[in-house]
Amino acid sequence: MHAGAGLEVDTIAQPWSAMSASAGTGVFVLSLMSIPICFLFNSLIYNNSAEAFFFAGCSTVLILSISTHFMLKKKAPVDPLFYVFAVYAFFCVVNLIIGLEQDNIIDGFVVFYLREADPHINTAHGHMISYWDGCVHYLMYLVMIAAITWGDSYRAIGLYWMGSFLTRAIVYILGNAVGKYGTQVSPLFLLHMLYISVSVWACLRIFSQPSTREVQLTSVQEAERKSLLHRPLDLLFIIYLIPAFAFCVFRGLVVLDCSGEWCQAYTRQYEPYLKDPSAYPKIQMLVSLLYSGPYYIITLYGLMVPGCEWMTDLTLVHSGALAQAQFAHIGASLHTRTPFSYRVPAGGQLVFLLVNILYALVPQALCYRCCSRPALFLRPMPDKKTE
Repeated sequence: MHAGAGLEVDTIAQPWSAMSASAGTGVFVLSLMSIPICFLFNSLIYNNSAEAFFFAGCSTVLILSISTHFMLKKKAPVDPLFYVFAVYAFFCVVNLIIGLEQDNIIDGFVVFYLREADPHINTAHGHMISYWDGCVHYLMYLVMIAAITWGDSYRAIGLYWMGSFLTRAIVYILGNAVGKYGTQVSPLFLLHMLYISVSVWACLRIFSQPSTREVQLTSVQEAERKSLLHRPLDLLFIIYLIPAFAFCVFRGLVVLDCSGEWCQAYTRQYEPYLKDPSAYPKIQMLVSLLYSGPYYIITLYGLMVPGCEWMTDLTLVHSGALAQAQFAHIGASLHTRTPFSYRVPAGGQLVFLLVNILYALVPQALCYRCCSRPALFLRPMPDKKTE
């Protein structure tokens, strides 16, 4: 009987595995096909040639045929986020092409778009967003698509993506509205708002998924019995959170035009980019002040008091947000698209990099600690009484 049951499970698993491989491969092929599509359509629009129009049309038909073949060859995934992330993966490669062409690494792929698109995309912050989407978000989408097709949970990576996306969206939209390009909003900005709306729906769907953490009762009880002195790693994180909170508040005061001597000296010697008229760094620091500041205080409580079940989710969202924010901020502060007077001075680059990289990496380590050993943050479940 058991051998027959095992054979039946294997028989069911094999078609499901084939469907998973086909669907995931189809998404990967679809995303990479954005490269010839960009080149051909740019040639079509920029050169107005009949040959480019012919090849662009043929490539579009080919892409649709290949993608449909791979994704619908077997039973298609039922999770709607599979199709959302498939489309996003396609545009992530497009964003990477945009970033590479902006830095003159490649040429002839998105020339028309860069000339006609919103001017915000040509700022240093826009460059960093393009690279982040094209590399980090692209990898996240592929991982989540693989998890969906194989029937695994993707809540953890989804929460990390949620933090990264929300920070990117808030800073980009508000920066566009209040910065020096606030009066130059094109219809493409409305298309971007559609992307934001769909992504917010995806965030809510990810957050509503059940957690899959499984920890033994004895591990939870043992973690609760340990005092803070017997948890040296947690003690180090607590020590870090205090200056991190102070640094977060300090930079918030700097962008609010604090007249203090320390604020003026810091801006002049280490981070003049905080005064950039594009307003992205100002919005970024204000978002950090309003959200990262309270997060540090709440996390202090969560590390000292056992049973805070929200700690794992909170650290996932915040670490994703801070990774995206610091990547964009560090890159834009040093990028040649930033006016020279707002770039980090040569004499302060070492301190700038050391402080900002440390400020970005420690939350990632804290997130890993909370996700890999969550026993401290779970409440022991009472044993069910059996009659």
